[in-house]
Amino acid sequence: MQFKYLDNKPLETALSEYISLLQDTQSVKTEVIPVKNSLHRFTSQAVYATTSSPDYYAAAMDGIALRSSITFGVNETSPKILEIEKDFVIIDTGDCVPEWCDAVIMMEDVQYIDSRFVKIVNSAYPFQHIRQIGEDICSGEMIISSFRLITPSTIGALLAGGVEYVDVVVKPVVSIIPTGDEIVDIADKISHKGKIKEFNSAIFSAYINEWGGECIVYPIIPDSIELIRNALTDALTKSDIVLINAGSSAGRDDYTSTVISECGSVITHGISIKPGKPVILGIAGNKSVIGIPGYPVSGVIIMNTIVRKVIELWGKIYRESEMSINARLSKRLVSSLKYKEFIRVKLGRINEQLIALPLTSGAGIITSYMRADGIVTIDKNLEGIEAGSTVVVNLLKPLSEIEKNIIITGSHDPMIDEIDDILQCNKTAYSLSSTHVGSMGGIYAMKRGECHIAGIHLLDTETGEYNTRYVKTYCSEVDCTIIKGFKRVQGIIVAKDSRFSITSIADLVNHDIRFVNRQKGAGTRILFDHLLKKYSIAPDMINGYGREEFTHISVAQQIASGGADAGLGVFSAAKMYDLDFIPLCEEEYDFVVQSQFFNSKGWAVFEEAINSVVFKKRMEQAGGYV
Repeated sequence: MQFKYLDNKPLETALSEYISLLQDTQSVKTEVIPVKNSLHRFTSQAVYATTSSPDYYAAAMDGIALRSSITFGVNETSPKILEIEKDFVIIDTGDCVPEWCDAVIMMEDVQYIDSRFVKIVNSAYPFQHIRQIGEDICSGEMIISSFRLITPSTIGALLAGGVEYVDVVVKPVVSIIPTGDEIVDIADKISHKGKIKEFNSAIFSAYINEWGGECIVYPIIPDSIELIRNALTDALTKSDIVLINAGSSAGRDDYTSTVISECGSVITHGISIKPGKPVILGIAGNKSVIGIPGYPVSGVIIMNTIVRKVIELWGKIYRESEMSINARLSKRLVSSLKYKEFIRVKLGRINEQLIALPLTSGAGIITSYMRADGIVTIDKNLEGIEAGSTVVVNLLKPLSEIEKNIIITGSHDPMIDEIDDILQCNKTAYSLSSTHVGSMGGIYAMKRGECHIAGIHLLDTETGEYNTRYVKTYCSEVDCTIIKGFKRVQGIIVAKDSRFSITSIADLVNHDIRFVNRQKGAGTRILFDHLLKKYSIAPDMINGYGREEFTHISVAQQIASGGADAGLGVFSAAKMYDLDFIPLCEEEYDFVVQSQFFNSKGWAVFEEAINSVVFKKRMEQAGGYV
């Protein structure tokens, strides 16, 4: 039988048409598996922490734990003698800090007098060398969004967050049917002069396993329409994708096109590439069927240019080989001459320049490794690297994925994570890379050209308006615009059934009430300072004014865990932990957007997400938003 090519399409056209048709027929299959067995799988939905990490106040150093108040006034000229058990307990790194203690003094700063007494020459401050509850992960916080690759660090983050089982996308099953009278099994040791050892299936299987699929390899099928049809019919019941190797050309015994047509339909037969021209792209029973040329090099070309894309589509999978790339450092890195340091960074392309934004570097912060796009190495003989320097970044993720990063910084809000998850569910290929540096930190990042979007909620205490004056003052030379975001309720988050009667800011003036504040430059901190001034309250009248957290969730976590009694934050964070809430004001959380980015596809998908019905429903569920 002789066949003519139906098509001689460009690769890009054929692949685009084929993928578009497959998208209309596929449905994502999911399964629940233990987190410990989830390496290199893809999440099928967002995963949230069920517990905090750490879930207790933990010693960050080896030393002694004590109440910081007994050390006030201690210095080298006025040392203090402490008695074990009465004044302190010995503690190791990671140990639970006793409830009556609120500080740890490093062992190196303790002078032992004997087995009972020690001398200290420096005072300690509250929560010195103590890891806060939820320092790494707060319960209720999103650990990983939908359709994301689970890496070794992701497994650690999930387990640290109390997640033992995870919903993942089922691996696509790929059947390989080798055909041809001229080929024999590679394991057959009998001499077959004039025959070809069949090893294409081994190559294809290796690729499929590497790309996240599972393989079924059929025995060699002779050149027979009936036998090939029977094999294909069987494979369609067992797999998502079927590869028929050989028989795709126009020779006397090339039956693959006929069989695919009988079982389904041929979409493309023949692509204008060399080698690999006679490939067949078909669909049968909502399954992908691909006829791959028999020549090994042709097969490899088709596997890498077409089959990989189909596997990624069916399994929500994407991987690319590791590489390194140059980027501009956004923040000065300080290092010790003692060590070679590996700094985790997020990456994003802003105005044609790749920017590297350092992440939290604590050894206990596993989520920073999970979120990182790459690693910057500081050699042992360097004291650091200045901001603005060009650095080499060893990539942990594909560059094509990094190029789709939307860098959003500034004020923290739980809804930012929800926007990112919507982007993933909408299959936009874009992701949010968010860093929490406070509203003023976001303004400065916009000014330096280090972000696409800055989330801000900065109150102009003179006019009562939000955000505009700050942008005009600090970003007057930057081509950017303010996009109105949403309103949210700010108030005092209070422990459930608190022993304190707190109804206003004035009630916080109580030495027994342990307050937890936001960091300098945060919009919430600016609001709090304004309210203190309004009520003629000096900061030193608030117990805990200097105790800082970087997110609303972490403020709520400290209160829920009993480490604090009150703090300023948004209603959604209080609701997440079932805490009491005293509303103070409704503020405006807006987005400062770089104008060049405003005209990009990235902003278009972001805008679509925040205007979506799904996002509004998530805001309603979180509470406290308009």
